[in-house]
Amino acid sequence: MRQTFATLAALGGLGLAACTSMAPRYERPAAPVPVNLPGGNGTADAAAVPWREFVHEPRLRQLIEQSLTQSRTLRKAAYTIESARAQYRIQRAASLPSIDAAVGVTTARTIVGPDNATVRSTLYSAQGLASWEIDLFGRIKSQSDAKMQAYLSTVEAAKGAQISLISEAAGAYLTLAADQGRLAIARDTMESSKRTMELTEQLVGGGISNRGDFWQASTVYQQARADVAVLTAAITQDRNALELLVGSPIADALLPDAMPVQLDWFAEVPVGMSSSVLLNRPDVLAAEHDLQAANANIGAARAQFFPSLTLTASGGLASTALGALFTGPAAVFAIAPSLALPLFRGGANRANLDYTEAQKLVFIASYELAIQNAFREVADALATRGTIEEQLAAQVALVESSTKSFELAQARYKAGVDTFLTTLVSQRALYAAKNSLLATQLAALGNRVTLYRVLGGGLR
Repeated sequence: MRQTFATLAALGGLGLAACTSMAPRYERPAAPVPVNLPGGNGTADAAAVPWREFVHEPRLRQLIEQSLTQSRTLRKAAYTIESARAQYRIQRAASLPSIDAAVGVTTARTIVGPDNATVRSTLYSAQGLASWEIDLFGRIKSQSDAKMQAYLSTVEAAKGAQISLISEAAGAYLTLAADQGRLAIARDTMESSKRTMELTEQLVGGGISNRGDFWQASTVYQQARADVAVLTAAITQDRNALELLVGSPIADALLPDAMPVQLDWFAEVPVGMSSSVLLNRPDVLAAEHDLQAANANIGAARAQFFPSLTLTASGGLASTALGALFTGPAAVFAIAPSLALPLFRGGANRANLDYTEAQKLVFIASYELAIQNAFREVADALATRGTIEEQLAAQVALVESSTKSFELAQARYKAGVDTFLTTLVSQRALYAAKNSLLATQLAALGNRVTLYRVLGGGLR
């Protein structure tokens, strides 16, 4: 018995010493993007800005808090993490011995002697069974490493889902505010065009104008009227979309009335110079963990070419009498190491290795593509930020000019100096200018949200 335990200890030490992976040494691929971000400066990092400091609007901040606790998307991501963690634990358990307890009763009837005499015997046993594959060439370790990287990938994917949820909730809130503003513009235009129609009616009655001016004036009124109906339905849809993101009904007090005048719902997003900040985006990190998992799978595939050593052992008590099972000297044991060497498998091992190596190339391309997409998103957002202030200033000036033009044209028409066509054109231009200004304000605020998201955001 003492020699048996010594043998077990020696084999166990061999197994612990041999648990080294045959996976290639992992090296992070070089980022296939410029070293510096276009328009970046300094060492600022948007990911270091918590979202609560980024969002200044208190009602929106409350909605985001609500979405982070009730969103089914985040619940799904959390359950995916739990599933990946369980898979890793299952795979990690394969590197440890499995031990079972067994109690059995065996009854046999055998023939003895030349006259076919029979003897009946009963054997009672209680023993422990152990089986352990000693990971000589790191196959099990490589498989465990792959599951760990898959688990870490799901964690990063969940972080990405959280950042996306914050961004989508902010975007839906902005869309609702913009549509509320468009509805107010459409209603104001309806009132203005209605007054214009009344003016033309008065001038027609006085013989100064003709009936055609009235019908021309009504075209603006009917267009604004149609826009009111469309925007009323759009606002309901916007609210439904926001409630889906939040995960529950939203109180009316938390909904926006219009776009902010100062565009101060969000903080300015700091942008550093180095493009290396993109490597910390959740989607890029998830792609890298997938690549590391593929690298570990190569180690497992390589180990398939080498022998596998399995140690099976059992030990316990046995007796022909149940009453003497735990009292008599009936200790039994067995130890059976087995070494299996793959000789011929029809090229399956070679094909499996080729597959894992090809998969690694796939994930390298996916990782590089994730970085390139991240760089393009940041570059696009920075390009918009570089010109958005000029766009806003131009749109504000356009609204002011259109307002003065309409007022002047209306006064000249009332005085009989100009035709109604000038007034009609000015009124339509003013309506379009107000809507364009609102769209530019939406783009300006949306650009801050987009830039915060594409730079990795901040989850704290």
